[in-house]
Amino acid sequence: MMKVKLGVIGFGGMGKWHAQNAPRAGVEIVAVCDIEEKKQMEAIEMGYKLYKTAEELLADPEINTVILTIPNHLHKEMCLLSAKAGKHVITEKPAALNVEELNEMDNACKEAGVFFTCHQNRRWDRDMLTVKKAYEEGMLGNIFTIESKLHSGNGYMHEWHIYKKFGGGMIYDWGVHLIDQILFIMPNAKVKSIYADVKNVLHEEVDDYFKIMMKMDNGITAHIELSTYILDYQPRWLVGADKGTMIVKTFACDGDIYRTGKMLEKLPPQITETEAGPTRQFAPVPPGGIVTEPLPVIHSDWTDFYKNIDDVINGRAEVLIKIPEVRRVLSLMEAVRKSSEIGEAILFE
Repeated sequence: MMKVKLGVIGFGGMGKWHAQNAPRAGVEIVAVCDIEEKKQMEAIEMGYKLYKTAEELLADPEINTVILTIPNHLHKEMCLLSAKAGKHVITEKPAALNVEELNEMDNACKEAGVFFTCHQNRRWDRDMLTVKKAYEEGMLGNIFTIESKLHSGNGYMHEWHIYKKFGGGMIYDWGVHLIDQILFIMPNAKVKSIYADVKNVLHEEVDDYFKIMMKMDNGITAHIELSTYILDYQPRWLVGADKGTMIVKTFACDGDIYRTGKMLEKLPPQITETEAGPTRQFAPVPPGGIVTEPLPVIHSDWTDFYKNIDDVINGRAEVLIKIPEVRRVLSLMEAVRKSSEIGEAILFE
């Protein structure tokens, strides 16, 4: 049995994270590399075998797999070098800047006889998996809308993420995750159309706000909104259906399922005076009119990502994050930018 022996190319925040956490799944960290002297010193202090260039790391015969934790614009170049060196390739997300780059990377890996995948760690987020469970098991009846929102008051981005030439911006950083999660929740649904609004609120070169509406062929409309500067946060997820509503407030999976109580079903039609005047449909719900249920408990372990890599290397399983799935997400990201530019919906699948 072959063990995953990993080389980490790029020893920034995510490079350190992989080096420290991949061993929890039985992965051996053989070496790391970075071209910056400060990060090289950090790697030495942390006890890792260090190479100063990717070429030196790729020449190490002990390494059979590499993880690319480098700025987005370097993914294609390093993937091609890694494949040529006979190493299996894992890229951080986004795998590439566009579909054309991804296809070139995929072809190079196929020609070299190595596998190629992308680290989509947000497929193991319990908040998203809670929504996926509700969808798969029909817990809420027929779902008509799913809202995925991620807001922050931290404002400005950092380092290379603020520069367009390096592949910065929030569509590349988090948009790739949020779109992938919607498709993962509903893997058999097609995207009929996509409409998007992308803005630069605080950053001159790159996007820091976007709103995306995806109409699916199963009757569900998915809404995705992200901002680095909205100061009153919305729930992470809202799912509306004909048998209830699910609210997942944060990554910690706090929230409830809301359903109609018996008292509300028995209420006669009547007009109610409110602060905004008379209304029947939107009058305040009386006590007992809505009942709550706890969210289902979800268990998830991110280390399954690297356990799957081990299974792939040893011929026991298919890779979990498949390149056609990655390609579909990148295609949608391109449609998001186009829709925002022309101010119109884009027909997709």
